[in-house]
Order: sequence, then C-alpha cells, then structure tokens
Amino acid sequence: MDGRTKPDHDDSECVYGSCPVSRLIFILKGYPRLSETFIAQEIRALEQRGFPIKIVSLRSPTDTHVHPVHREIAAGVAYLPEYLYQEPWRVLRSWVKAKFRRGYWRAFKQWIKDLLRDPTPNRARRFGQACVMVAELPKDTTRLHAHFIHTPASATYYAHLITGLPWSCSAHAKDIWTSPDWDKREKLATLDWLVTCTRAGYEHLREIARPEDRDKIHLVYHGLDSARFPEPPLHRRNLQAPLRILSVGRAVPKKGYADLLQALALLPKEAQWHFHHIGGGPLLEELKNLADTLQIADSITWQGAAPQDQVLEAYQAADIFVLASCIAEDGDRDGLPNVLMEAQSQKLAVIATNLPGIAELVVPGETGLLVPPNAPENLSGALLRLMRDPELRLRLAEAGYERVRQHFSLERGIDDLERRFREDG
Repeated sequence: MDGRTKPDHDDSECVYGSCPVSRLIFILKGYPRLSETFIAQEIRALEQRGFPIKIVSLRSPTDTHVHPVHREIAAGVAYLPEYLYQEPWRVLRSWVKAKFRRGYWRAFKQWIKDLLRDPTPNRARRFGQACVMVAELPKDTTRLHAHFIHTPASATYYAHLITGLPWSCSAHAKDIWTSPDWDKREKLATLDWLVTCTRAGYEHLREIARPEDRDKIHLVYHGLDSARFPEPPLHRRNLQAPLRILSVGRAVPKKGYADLLQALALLPKEAQWHFHHIGGGPLLEELKNLADTLQIADSITWQGAAPQDQVLEAYQAADIFVLASCIAEDGDRDGLPNVLMEAQSQKLAVIATNLPGIAELVVPGETGLLVPPNAPENLSGALLRLMRDPELRLRLAEAGYERVRQHFSLERGIDDLERRFREDG
C-alpha cells in the first residue's frame, strides 16, 4: 500500500531503539483514516514527547491516500481480523492463549451479558478481536487506550478484563451519541480516565455515569497543529464573482450536504459562485444526482478524498467555508469538526450550524455565522450575506483565526494527555 504503515506483530520491536519499559497501545477502529487527522496528530505529538506507542486497528485501511502525518508516525500497526472467519487459525490460537489468562472467564461472562443486550454481529466479534489483541500484545505494554467509546472501547474493555491491564479512552462524537447508556456507563466504571473533545459530550457522559465515576471524565479539545496549518500566505482574496465556497467532509447524513446543496440552489440567479467539495463517503453519488436535479451541477467540483496538503491548498484558494452539520436519524452528529478549525486557521470566513460542539468554537457574528441545522433557507441567507459583504468576510476570518490560535492549540491538549500518561507510568 502506497505510503501506508505495514502490519506489525513483533513483540520485540521497539520504535525508539532503546525504549523505556513501558508501551502504550492505541486501539482504533481503522488506521490510517483521512477523516481522523486529529488522532494521527495526537499519536505523532506523543511520540515526539518520548512515548513508545503501538497501534491496534480493528479494520484494515480503505482510504487510497494518507496524510503526511501518517508517514511520520513511527508506531507499528497490528491489524486485527475484521471478520473472525477470515483468519480462523489466528483467532483459534489467540483464544487458546487468552483462555489461560486469569481474567478470561470474567471477560467472557461480561461479553455474554453484553451480547444478550446487544445481539449484533458487531458485538459478537469484539470478544474474538480482544482475544487476538491479548495474545499479540507486546510484553512491555503498560496501558491500553481506546479512541472512541463504542466498538474500539468494547474490544479494549474485554482485553482489559482478560489481562488486568489498565485502560483509558478518548470519546468523540458518533461513539458517544449512538452507544446505549448502559454500555458507556459500564465502561466508565472500569477505565481509569476518559477525555472527550466537546463540552456537550462531557456533560452527557457525566450525566449518565455513576456518581463515583464522574470525576474520571475530562474535557480536552483536540486542538490544531499550527506547524501543519501555519498562517496563510498573504494574497488578495477574491473580491469579484464567482466566489469560491468550500466544504470538507465525508458524504454521510450528519454532514448535511443535501441541505447545503438546497441552500446553494436557493441563491439568487444573479449570484455567482462555485462550490468545491473535498471528501469521500457513501452518499457522494446521491449528492451528485441531487445537484443535477437542482440544476447546479455545473457550479460544483467534487474532488473526492484528498491528503492534507491538497486540503490546505483548497482552504487558501477559497473565500467561504461552510459545514451544514445536523443530527442524523440514528443520533450521529459532529462534535467539534477539525475542518472548521483548519479553515479558520487559514483566515477563511466560516458558516456552520449551531450544534453544541460547533458552538464551542464559532462565536456567532464574531468569528463566523451559525444557522440552525436542517434549514436550507437560513443557510442560503447566510451564504448570500457573506457573498455580498467582503468586509464582513475579512473581519470574521481574522477573528476566527485569532480565536483558534489562542484557545484551540494542539499543544494544550497534548500537555494534558502527556501528564495523564506519565502519571500512569
């Protein structure tokens, strides 16, 4: 795979040559993923501060590109069998090894209890993946850390019960809002600490947690890596039509792209604009068909998924950034999308929806414009307002840039994580 990190199951390997006697295991749903830059930049930053890390991924990669940060990460990657039947001998050998661990039966009973409440294939294979993880853990592992409190945390939870290794978790958005409360509550009871990246998620987790577990939950923003998103070069913004409108995000229901296309179609005929979308996703063809139906397809460029350097170029070429996030039917929603911070770091005026996580970043009328979700008319009005007022665009862009730099730096979040991991050691 071009630019990908290869699977690694060698317990004796040390990415630092002579590493300390501890290693962190980061358990992810998939790696590398273009839509999870925030996880990759966190891993790289922790490596730069001396932490030896190994990545365990529940899925093989599906993106055809990687970001530059993925190529800089030194951590080896172990890919668990995504479907247990694909590697039956590996699963069987691992199960035999896991069965002799002291906590095996405790983990097995917990898994059966969970499976009765959530009788899905997804839940069923997490125990098998946990057994493989346990059998192949490096001997110097001191902590398991899951990114996302749903499926990665389930496999990590069972591995914790089998091994007795301490574990912690980073919770984000979809995983918080689409997981049953009992599942989150029971995981919170066994982990040491959890960080989450929005106040809305933080307050929800504290609300559903047992009273004795609430102090385990902490608010830590992802932050933006200013080295990868430096101040944009001075250049003249486009004060003439057509204006360049940009959005970066996967074509999935929670991103609200159908609403955005309808908002663009509602713009007056005399308005001159061109919309540029970056991102893959299962709804992409459906959105292209909708653009045809709305008769705006000629004013749209669908770039598809792209690595970070190309996304940065798109930010610097655009005039307005827009993200029409909403709450999907299954409860999935954005937390605090990194793309909004990235856009503001490049002095772009942003329009977004007033979901709780987003409202923690964008101050309405000061650092951007916020509109209700699922409201194409309001979104169209905000677009038209910025299109007609170049001075407002510049003012919002400058204010957004300053807020991101002052309050949402990567270093602040990494300082917090470093302290927690060092205290654990």
